[in-house]
Amino acid sequence: MALEHAILVSLAEKSASGYDLARRFDASIGHFWKASHQQIYKVLARMEADKLVESHLVAQDGRPDKKVYAITAAGRTELADFTRTPTAPEALRSALAVKVRALPFGDRDAVVADVRRRREHHVAQLVLYAQSAERFYPDPDAVSDDQLGAWLVLRGGILAEQTQITWCDEILQRLGSR
Repeated sequence: MALEHAILVSLAEKSASGYDLARRFDASIGHFWKASHQQIYKVLARMEADKLVESHLVAQDGRPDKKVYAITAAGRTELADFTRTPTAPEALRSALAVKVRALPFGDRDAVVADVRRRREHHVAQLVLYAQSAERFYPDPDAVSDDQLGAWLVLRGGILAEQTQITWCDEILQRLGSR
């Protein structure tokens, strides 16, 4: 997947300025696809040249006009084609896993401290996801077809965080450090 596809998804959901799109990435899409604001602006310009998105200027009081982007028919076709393309398995890369594997050769207390920090991070992320689920999808059985993709991604994030917490707990328990 390319950043272009993540941008197309976001713009298919709602048109946005580059700034608003970057903020949307920070708040949601960025949890599973990282991109800097600079990357987003650069890719938007290329996508506009490729006719996948179009922009128009919106006047603002006391500020420069802002450029609002929308997905085009060609962008929707590209997004549909992307959904038809099989997704390759994603390689798991984890510095923490390598560190745990190196446990017999390193500083056990430092590894335990790192696992505790990682667990705290996953707990905080799980709380954030749970709050989003409660706010946006209080009744999962009532999720509309338009919301289903976003809800399923949020569920995937919740399950991933729960798994990471469970793994950290197991490491700490096995190391006698809970």
